[in-house]
Amino acid sequence: MRTIKDWLNEYGESHKNETNKLIHWICVPVIFFSILGMLYAIKLPFYMGNYQLNVGLIISVVALIYYFSLSPSLSIGMFFYLAVCMLLANLIEHSGILPLWLFSVIIFVLAWVGQFYGHKIEGKKPSFLKDLQFLMIGPAWLMSFIYKKLDVGL
Repeated sequence: MRTIKDWLNEYGESHKNETNKLIHWICVPVIFFSILGMLYAIKLPFYMGNYQLNVGLIISVVALIYYFSLSPSLSIGMFFYLAVCMLLANLIEHSGILPLWLFSVIIFVLAWVGQFYGHKIEGKKPSFLKDLQFLMIGPAWLMSFIYKKLDVGL
């Protein structure tokens, strides 16, 4: 079984160009949020107090289990990022500007355009074309840079 360092190193092989890295710093969190936003918009017929459960919350728990299996330390950072995403989804949902699902679809499409442009500049295919798990590794790759800056081990 691959370790988190194996995953991050392999992901990093197709993300060496500085422009592509910058695009990823913008687009990967946006894509992650947009997927969560689309799932958050799918309500379930269950409530916790006044909060209606949604598919996004369930998938977030599954994602955290996945991240924990790779790195208990990294899963803490991903927990906080997921919490911010859930809060933001709730705020957008109640803003009345656009339905959350529509907002999420729009930014999803725009962010993927950015991602593919970044990989065109890089001259390498996106990692997820090799293994779909890299869709989950992208956010962890970015979080690993934050951990390095904070001098926190993976």
